[in-house]
Amino acid sequence: MKQLAALLALALASLALVACGGGDSETSETSGGGGEGSGGGSTLAFEADPGGQLAFTTNSATTKAGNVTIEFTNPQALPHDVKIEDSSGTEVGGTDTITEGSNSATVTLKAGSYTFYCSVPGHREAGMEGTLTVK
Repeated sequence: MKQLAALLALALASLALVACGGGDSETSETSGGGGEGSGGGSTLAFEADPGGQLAFTTNSATTKAGNVTIEFTNPQALPHDVKIEDSSGTEVGGTDTITEGSNSATVTLKAGSYTFYCSVPGHREAGMEGTLTVK
C-alpha cells in the first residue's frame, strides 16, 4: 500500500512539474491517435495558478488545427474556466467553471491566432488570459 501511495505521489508530482511553469512559458500540445475527422486531435493542458493568483501558469500556447481537447486544472477554491475566442472576439468554446478540480472540453479550431481567458467576471481584466496559436 505504501508503494502504491509513493508511486501515485511521484506521478502527481511529475504532472505538476510538467503543467507548471513561469508566467512566460508556453503550453505545448500533444497529438493523439485516433479520433474523428482529420485523423485525431491534439490536447492542450492549462492550469490556474496554484499559488492563488488570478493567472494561468502560462500565457501562450501552440497547437495544430482540428479537434483540440482543452484539459483544465484548477487547484484553487476560487472558480475559474478556460474559454477560447477567435480574432473577431467570438467565443468558440471552452471548459465549464470549476473549483478545486479538473474539466475538459473539445473545440474545433482552424489555423490562426486565438485568445484563451478565464470568463469569471474580473479575472480576464486582472490578466488571466493568453495567446493561442493554431498552425
